[in-house]
Amino acid sequence: MSTVRHFMNKRCVFHLSKVKTTLLWMDKQRRLFSTTKASNTVMSAWVIDRYGSNDVLRYTRNASFPDYRYPLTGIIKVVAAGLNPIDISMRGGYGVSSMSMQRDPLNINQRGSEFPLILGRDFSGIIMECPLSNPDFKVGDEVWAAVSPYKQGSLAEFVMMAMVELSPKPKSISHAEAASIPFVGCTAWRALVETGGLNEFNSANKRILIIGGSGGVGTFAIQLMKAWGAHVTVTCSQNAERFLRDLGADHVVDYTAGPVEEPLRDLEKFDLILDNIGGDTERWALGLLKPWKGAKYITLISPFFENTDQLGIPDGMLQNFATVFYKVVKHLANGVHYRWGFFQSDRIALDIIGDMVDAGEIRPVVDETFSFSQVPQAFEKLEKGHARGKTVVQVSED
Repeated sequence: MSTVRHFMNKRCVFHLSKVKTTLLWMDKQRRLFSTTKASNTVMSAWVIDRYGSNDVLRYTRNASFPDYRYPLTGIIKVVAAGLNPIDISMRGGYGVSSMSMQRDPLNINQRGSEFPLILGRDFSGIIMECPLSNPDFKVGDEVWAAVSPYKQGSLAEFVMMAMVELSPKPKSISHAEAASIPFVGCTAWRALVETGGLNEFNSANKRILIIGGSGGVGTFAIQLMKAWGAHVTVTCSQNAERFLRDLGADHVVDYTAGPVEEPLRDLEKFDLILDNIGGDTERWALGLLKPWKGAKYITLISPFFENTDQLGIPDGMLQNFATVFYKVVKHLANGVHYRWGFFQSDRIALDIIGDMVDAGEIRPVVDETFSFSQVPQAFEKLEKGHARGKTVVQVSED
């Protein structure tokens, strides 16, 4: 009996010691992850309190400071932020059902809880807080990344990001230039590499058509494909031709000169088409692909968010499944692969892209830079369309 009692006492001591060690570790982590926040409870930001046009944008000095509860996240001071067409769409309420589901899966019908909402996806900035145990970064490091659409965005003094989503900012460019790349870079990477199956080893002499080449994704995709040796054809307006040729485009087709499909039909067929325009494009574009040779049509204009916004989550998801099944099977019967491309935060992609930027293979394309006080004007500029690259907001001094 004494042996059993002795054994049980040892077990109790062992478990108490283990609990004490765990509590000490948790307290240490809490202190490591909360070194400088004490003086910060609010920050400056541009927010919206309802969906609508440009007049819903509101500047505030009292936006909630990033909620720093998670041990593998960091707080980054935003130096520059990039705007994208999705910011215009989200300002108007696009994707609200799907975003609400991602923000809180248990309360998918509780709309409005996202307000005040901060827009902006790209950013480049400086780490202000991060886990001291993190092996890749430290306070003061310059980083870039893109914020997922369901999270609070980058038009603010600070953003909170998981450390695994951050990538070192390229050393050869400014923060404003760096802020023009992450969202479009990750979107193009997802479409061309993850979905399209292209890489630096298999892209040589592939024929690529980029429909809508003068926007952010288009200008990035041109440079990526040329760096990997592909032959790139783009569509754009006549006054953008020289601009896109300077980025490396081999052949430019002016869509303002008449039906753009007619001159494209006279060209050799393509291995991959990246469609940034949507609409009526796929009616004629799929006929430009090489049939039965693994050719892919990848569109960035999907009906998925629109379906869930109009039909709700259950019916919208069902409609999405029916759309995917119908289009994939229909076009596969004609020998081509129909796919959708989506943004996905990708630290590995940004690491590679950053190296390519520093090597001079990809350069940032900034159409215009606005100050932080000019965010409404930046949205107006973006909304007019026909940009030559990205619209960037300088949030703080470089």
